Amino acid sequence: MPLNSTIGMAADPEDGSEVAPEEATSPAEVDVDPTPQEKVVALPLEGESLKASGSCTAAVGSESSSHPEGLSLNYEEARALLGRLEFQKGNVEVALRVFDGIDLQAAIQQFQPSLSDKTPSKKGRTKSEVPSSVPQNNPASLVLEAIYLKSLSLQKLGKSTEAANQCKSVLDSVESMFQNGTPDIEQKLQETVNKSVELLPEAWKYAGSYQEALASYRRALLSPWNLDDECRSRVQKRFITFLLYGNIDWSPPSMAQQIEGSFLPKNNVEEAILLLSIILRNWYQAKTHWDPSVMEHLTYALSLCCEPLVLAKQLEEVLPGIYPRTERWCTLALCYYADGQRDIALNFLRKSLNKLENPNDILALLLAAKVCSKECHLASEGVEYARRVIARAEPSNYHLKSVGLHILGSCLDLIFDMGVEYAEQRNMNSALRCAKEFIEATGGSVSKGWRLLALVLSAQQRFCEAEVAIDAALDETANWDQGSLLRVKAKLKVAQSSPMEAVEAYRTLLALVQAQKSSTESTKGTPEIVDDRVSEFEIWQGLANLYSSLSYWRDAEICLQKARTLKSYSATILHAEGYMHQAREHTKDALAAYVNAFSTELEHVPSKVAIGALLAKQGPRFLPAARCFLSDALRVEPTNRMAWLYLGKVHRSDGRITDAADCFQAAVILEESDPVESFSSLL
Repeated sequence: MPLNSTIGMAADPEDGSEVAPEEATSPAEVDVDPTPQEKVVALPLEGESLKASGSCTAAVGSESSSHPEGLSLNYEEARALLGRLEFQKGNVEVALRVFDGIDLQAAIQQFQPSLSDKTPSKKGRTKSEVPSSVPQNNPASLVLEAIYLKSLSLQKLGKSTEAANQCKSVLDSVESMFQNGTPDIEQKLQETVNKSVELLPEAWKYAGSYQEALASYRRALLSPWNLDDECRSRVQKRFITFLLYGNIDWSPPSMAQQIEGSFLPKNNVEEAILLLSIILRNWYQAKTHWDPSVMEHLTYALSLCCEPLVLAKQLEEVLPGIYPRTERWCTLALCYYADGQRDIALNFLRKSLNKLENPNDILALLLAAKVCSKECHLASEGVEYARRVIARAEPSNYHLKSVGLHILGSCLDLIFDMGVEYAEQRNMNSALRCAKEFIEATGGSVSKGWRLLALVLSAQQRFCEAEVAIDAALDETANWDQGSLLRVKAKLKVAQSSPMEAVEAYRTLLALVQAQKSSTESTKGTPEIVDDRVSEFEIWQGLANLYSSLSYWRDAEICLQKARTLKSYSATILHAEGYMHQAREHTKDALAAYVNAFSTELEHVPSKVAIGALLAKQGPRFLPAARCFLSDALRVEPTNRMAWLYLGKVHRSDGRITDAADCFQAAVILEESDPVESFSSLL
């Protein structure tokens, strides 16, 4: 587009031609120096004439009020002004053609003397104190700003490499001016320096030259550019983002950039953490504004280094009112949980989930539930947190509901397993408490909770209450899932000396199993059992034991035969046969059956106990063997009261009265807390 020069007749330095102005300019507007180097020229743009415009006159006029010599502009200054005008109008390509005619090095050499005469250092002087002898619109700042705008134009046109080179030339020129120290420079030049320092690494990044970008960031932060705190902070944060997420091939600072005695980072994460620490220190000293992203970057960087406590320390140092306290508490909880300090983590989460704070924070609830799922005494609290997660899961985070269900199951299993553990240790009061907690937490919908409660009550000799618990469980459980409950009920009837009622319970259980078997066969599926703990084999074997205790030998043999058809080689069947032979005083046949059972299953405790008891009756010569079998049985099942009883008899026969007394005492204690069914059947 044509532009008119309003600043007088001048010769074009490229072809010597003259361009006559179309309008006269008053002497008050322009003071033209007759020296050729200082004459302002009309700038032809590739064959176009430069014609004056009002906006150009205004632009030039705006510079005249503070120019050191009125308005004596040379070739570079004129191009700088006109190029800036076109850039401000949005004519980037036109501005770029104007800027192309500026010889930066020639301009800098011309302006160097005026800069070198200035005060050598800015140290000790505030930003507002500018010496009166320093001009506020030095020609150098005009030319340097033009080169900066040129690099910005190239960046806008997608020529990032050229933009970076032009921007680098600006900083190189300024650095050459600062050879004798950092002078007090005018505000306009300082703004150009600040913008160039920020632009250079960004241009290199867009150009794909990541090593140059890395070096430019370090140069920006280590060279004496007189950057203000906010500008320096912006560069630091961009550099941090580049280091953490740029996936660059990191290299350490060059020797020229290293300061003796300073910390030298070993990788990109360490360098980012160093910069983040500097930003935080400046914020603590009120030099910069608070930026939440700084803590986000620091959290990520320290998590990569596995330093959660360092992050916790930084969070705790943040002043109240700056960082949202519930967010701070949750992050602190994560830090301490990662460090293994679960109690501290849970305390922070409890504060965050208080009804007066943020009780519906899904992530905090999940973390609290997870912490509780790792500790037995916190499992009940974990159930509450997990249920709140499940209840409050929205469509946007519905996937967290499955996580909540998983943690809920972990907490419930923890309560149940803890109850079984207490029961096996004969800590019945604690076991009873866990059983009740489990039933309450599951709403009575899980049958194994009722079984645990019934077995604990039976171990306390509270058989009637145990039967009530089983009946309640039968009411809450579907028919196909009642197998294990009916089995416990039958054993409770035996313990209450109600054998016929026990037989009736077994018959009900047998009918249930056979009905399901028929249903399964009708669908041509694989035969299944009602419950994964109950099978038809167990029912026949239980009936055989019951009839044997009643001396109904014929019925017992029929039941054993039924069981044998289902499982040919079974230690329990062989043990039952041995028991029948022993009851009939067929000692040799009984011992042979017990040995066969032991051979079939080496860890079968009832067979070991029976062999030891029989051997103990054969005289002193067999006492060592009897003691060996009984001790081995106790190794497998330390709570077997019959093994303790017979071992006490062996010790007594062998003359070890003290050992015998200890064994008898253990047998009595276990008998007082012996359930109708082993607690291990619950697992």
